[in-house]
Amino acid sequence: DKHYDVSYDIGDKTVQCGRKVDILKLWTLWKSRGDNGMAKQTDNAFENAKYLVDQIKKREGFRLVLPEFQCPNICFWYIPSRLRNKEENADWWKEVSKIAPQIKRKIMEDGSMMIGYNPLTTKGYVNFFRVIITNPMTTPQDMDFILDEMDRIGHAL
Repeated sequence: DKHYDVSYDIGDKTVQCGRKVDILKLWTLWKSRGDNGMAKQTDNAFENAKYLVDQIKKREGFRLVLPEFQCPNICFWYIPSRLRNKEENADWWKEVSKIAPQIKRKIMEDGSMMIGYNPLTTKGYVNFFRVIITNPMTTPQDMDFILDEMDRIGHAL
């Protein structure tokens, strides 16, 4: 599912993908920001996640995987207009499963953003997007950009 040269990508060769010595990174971050800084960063992530969930619920063509989220990791499908208001049978879901990889390829080629997708086969969920909000500079406008960009690209699918 990677649309770039993977020869230098060591993510699949480590226990936690590309996440080496996470606890040291967390400790260093906490020491540099302090308790108040970490609280602000966490609050910002959750506020942006709530904003994104609210926008997904309002916008046609977007569907949350779960009705509510308790973390800044938001999972959703984009449903292109050609599949909206159709019977949601096995063939429909098969088509929906192709959408996230196509949109990801285009956003990677454009360099507009980097968002992952994956299925959750144990629950029977086909490919869906996972927006993980951790950047302290993230704003509600960034959340709007994500959905606007997916909708722009998705209209052609």
